[in-house]
Amino acid sequence: MFTDRTPFTQTEYDRRLDLARRTMADKRLEALIVTDPSNQAWLTGYDGWSFYVHQAVIVQHDQPPLWWGRAQDTAGARRTVWMPDDQVVGYPDHFVQSSDCHPMEHLADQVKSILPGQLRIGVEMENFYYSAKAHAVLTDCLSNTELVDATAMVNWCRAIKSEPELEFMRRAARISESMLRVAMELAEPGLRKNALVAEIQRVATLGVGDDWGDYPAIVPLTPSGKDATAPHLTWDGSPMKHGEATFFELSGCYRRYHAPLCRTVFLGTPPAEMMSASEALNAGIEAGLNAAVAGNRTCDIANALHNELSKAGIERSNRCGYPIGLSYPPDWGERTMSLRDIDTTVLQPGMTFHFMPALWMENWGLETTETILIKTSGAAEPLCHFPRKLFVKP
Repeated sequence: MFTDRTPFTQTEYDRRLDLARRTMADKRLEALIVTDPSNQAWLTGYDGWSFYVHQAVIVQHDQPPLWWGRAQDTAGARRTVWMPDDQVVGYPDHFVQSSDCHPMEHLADQVKSILPGQLRIGVEMENFYYSAKAHAVLTDCLSNTELVDATAMVNWCRAIKSEPELEFMRRAARISESMLRVAMELAEPGLRKNALVAEIQRVATLGVGDDWGDYPAIVPLTPSGKDATAPHLTWDGSPMKHGEATFFELSGCYRRYHAPLCRTVFLGTPPAEMMSASEALNAGIEAGLNAAVAGNRTCDIANALHNELSKAGIERSNRCGYPIGLSYPPDWGERTMSLRDIDTTVLQPGMTFHFMPALWMENWGLETTETILIKTSGAAEPLCHFPRKLFVKP
């Protein structure tokens, strides 16, 4: 039932459930088994660090969703989901990490009890949290059921954000700004990287005003120098050095909603090629924002960016963004669209993206990014407000 931990109203959850059910009907599914914790939270409000064991939400057409997970996590489910207590079911602990039985055996029994007969049920096949073993056991136990790949079905339902969701993302954006501000203020030669990250995480958790900070789906990425030529390195205990650039890929998180923001600082005098690349990148971001108009396509954003970069002789082959919003580790992306030249998804008002045109060159890395909102008309709106430049600290 609703508690002070349930983040949205019944009207908002009804809207989401209606979207999911209409998509289920289009795919001729009698039910949907949702194992992605981000999708579970979006549909039910469930919020707990329990995704390291098997858990799921069963969505039907004519009943409230059923949350299923480890028995000791049912108390957390009752504290966070909007459904009545009888829609929360736990499996005994002897199923946990056992070589003799599997939690999917218990889930199959739940499916049979509430959905008898031959059925067509969707499962999220391409999912961090749904293992090959889980699918094999579920398939074996539901031999009369057709299990259909429903990967990203709910993710696509999440693509257009409601006003309450956008409000949470705006609050996350204020936290992102606070995190980046302290990173830029404190960065200096001799400061150990772990000490800097500790301060970043401190302000991330404190939040802004009454808006407390939650843990982000990705930890701070803060590589320096040669390490910054790689996109996904974190931090270590080495000191920052004069003559090196450090990029900060960060996101505030409020009630599981994210607004990533990245900037780069150079300690000393940056090389001319980095300054030139930063100017080209900023021009590309501006062009991308102007192309990020409702009715255009995701590829139009990427092409606008790359046209500007090519003027400076910079060739960039990676995608330059992805949709973001509510998420759990290990990724704050929604895993649907991509901002790249082969993706032709039509942009719609309410879509939100991490516009992420980072440059990872041979000897240095440069990240300047924005979380953007597709508006009803006009260019996309950056949700964060932070100077868009290469920061230089002599």
